[in-house]
Amino acid sequence: MDLTGDNSWMDFEEETEGKQVIVGVCAMEKKTLSKPMKEILTRLEEFEYIKTCIFSEKVILEDPVEKWPLCDCLISFHSKGFPLEKSISYANLRKPMVINNLDSQFAIQDRREVYRILSTEGIDLPRYAVLDRDLPPEQMNFEEQDDSVVVNGVVFNKPFVEKPVDAEDHNIIIYYPASAGGGSQRLFRKIGSRSSVYSPESNVRRTGSYIYEDFMATDGTDVKVYTVGPDYAHAEARKSPALDGKVERNSEGKEVRYPVILSNKEKLIARKVCMAFNQTVCGFDLLRANGRSCVCDVNGFSFVKNSHKYYDDCSNILGNMILRELAPTLHIPWTIPFQLDDPPIVPTTVGKMMELRCVVAVVRHGDRTPKQKMKLEVKHPMFFDLFKRMNGFKVGHVKLKKPKHLQEVLDIARFLIAEIEKGGSSNEVIEEKKSKLEQVRYILEMYGHFSGINRKVQLKYQPKGRPKSTSSEEEVLKEPSLLLVLKWGGELTPTGRVQAEELGKVFRCMYPGGQDLLIGGVPAHETQVDRYTRAASLPNGEYAGTQGLGLLRLHSTYRHDLKIYASDEGRVQMTAAAFAKGLLALEGELTPILVQMVKSANTNGLLDNDCDSSKYQILTRSVPAG
Repeated sequence: MDLTGDNSWMDFEEETEGKQVIVGVCAMEKKTLSKPMKEILTRLEEFEYIKTCIFSEKVILEDPVEKWPLCDCLISFHSKGFPLEKSISYANLRKPMVINNLDSQFAIQDRREVYRILSTEGIDLPRYAVLDRDLPPEQMNFEEQDDSVVVNGVVFNKPFVEKPVDAEDHNIIIYYPASAGGGSQRLFRKIGSRSSVYSPESNVRRTGSYIYEDFMATDGTDVKVYTVGPDYAHAEARKSPALDGKVERNSEGKEVRYPVILSNKEKLIARKVCMAFNQTVCGFDLLRANGRSCVCDVNGFSFVKNSHKYYDDCSNILGNMILRELAPTLHIPWTIPFQLDDPPIVPTTVGKMMELRCVVAVVRHGDRTPKQKMKLEVKHPMFFDLFKRMNGFKVGHVKLKKPKHLQEVLDIARFLIAEIEKGGSSNEVIEEKKSKLEQVRYILEMYGHFSGINRKVQLKYQPKGRPKSTSSEEEVLKEPSLLLVLKWGGELTPTGRVQAEELGKVFRCMYPGGQDLLIGGVPAHETQVDRYTRAASLPNGEYAGTQGLGLLRLHSTYRHDLKIYASDEGRVQMTAAAFAKGLLALEGELTPILVQMVKSANTNGLLDNDCDSSKYQILTRSVPAG
């Protein structure tokens, strides 16, 4: 019997046993010993075939690159004092897999190059011009006026921003117009609880080279985006340093940041930035203003400061990226796991496996209070005046939901009730029943305020007055009137909110990988009980203990384009917001989620009792059976 094949397999097992990919981390100690780096490297070490090696700062600064430790994969990035040229020499000598391109890191240190690359790649950025004082005087055109500057023929009216061309220089100044009080806001690297200070100085700097750009009003927030490869982006918002210069910090002394949901357009920007600068791990700043999302700074290698979800995601993506590239060449028996950038494959009813491209859910609103309605024929001129102002005669009816319009109806009802109670001649023109008007007043005064979600009024024009109630009623010529229809109730109950949120959670867990509490960076030998124990030990509210991380991570990628539409009814919109809260593991009140995530949609024709659908139902019924 020939056992050559079996022996060779045993030899291969012995050869690969204990073999690991060495990931070298080459950066200044302030970065390699930081909490985010430790968190991510600890998780990378959980991969069976990965071992990390941090180059000491003494070795980096003093030893020749020939004496630097050997590695298969290099994570290296520039910060103050780092010898980038030596790192490039080491990469050329040892030829490791490089996570962040080293040559491109020179471009990131020059804001002129950053803006040039952004422009070349078609990435939106503020309107800008460069004043390069290293050029001969005849090649520069700069003029300062009271409330503007002219840079090479481009006019910038205050407020505008002045940035040094050196990206390591964070002394950025925003100049304000005289109409707003003049002066300037001087930004700098955070010192304690300050990141900027106001100055009465209104004149621009006369030495050094600068980029001048339009100031973009962002409602006081900046968005920080962090990529891990071209298909993943994590975003957070912070208070803009230009707002008041005070840094908001939490109980741990960290700057307060808020989770941000990127639009699909912004995810595409993140993808472009990552690829344009050849930086797998890359941070950049995004300004949102007037419907635009502009990149104003690219920072290169940077980590999120305090997010267990990001630490899990980042280490998982980097670990799989490294092993996918190096395991075959190093003959490591590593199986490629499901990745976010892999299309999910699902079985179909005919037995074939197909790529899941889209999930469409049509959801009814949650549990509601009873819907109620009352009708009242009104003829008073004040109602007709409101109807005319709302352009009602053009279409024959109006719908009033805005607080100011509901307040008008309430004011009219209060006025007519007061007139009826007075009696006298003024009472003769009032034909409305007092009991009905009191009911209108009572309903509109409920809750103490108008939100436009829990009540609405319709006014319908009746050119011949109220129609006959029965066929036996005689036809009498009547004056035109309005039919006031007041609807209330039908609000989403607390139970309905819970139903919608729980449904969102179920949807989240349906996605591949969503049934497990912890995904990525989990040792292969760890059991289900171990995973639940580890999840339970994490701080409350951390994403790492949340079910359905597969979909949450997918939503951070370029592949995911989530759209939520709802009709304009309050219970439907609040259901959609509660569903989104459960689906994306969001926290807090529903109103901000509603404003950011839920779009109003024309749902005519989607429901069985809609006008058009009922018309076709009648037609269908009238066709005789064949």
